[in-house]
Amino acid sequence: MKSSLLQLFRIIAIIEGFTYLSFAVTVPLKKIYHFDSPNYINGMIHGVLFLIYVILCFLVAKDRKWNTRTLFLAQIASLLPFGTFVADVKIFKKESKN
Repeated sequence: MKSSLLQLFRIIAIIEGFTYLSFAVTVPLKKIYHFDSPNYINGMIHGVLFLIYVILCFLVAKDRKWNTRTLFLAQIASLLPFGTFVADVKIFKKESKN
């Protein structure tokens, strides 16, 4: 179960990271061209994935017995552009090898 939960978490983290970065396209569409639909759809998808990311982060932290620092860094990663990609390389990939 531990590896499958971690794998699911890694997949969600990457997808969440892409939806976060896609705001770089959808926000200008909304602000400059007054085309709201892509931003609305991307925002809904990103919001749901963000919530799933946070919940899975706590579940993986409990399963893997992460210390407070690792959990904090994994949570902060979801708030920074490219953060989930960096966290995948620095934290999550190493955890999957254990």
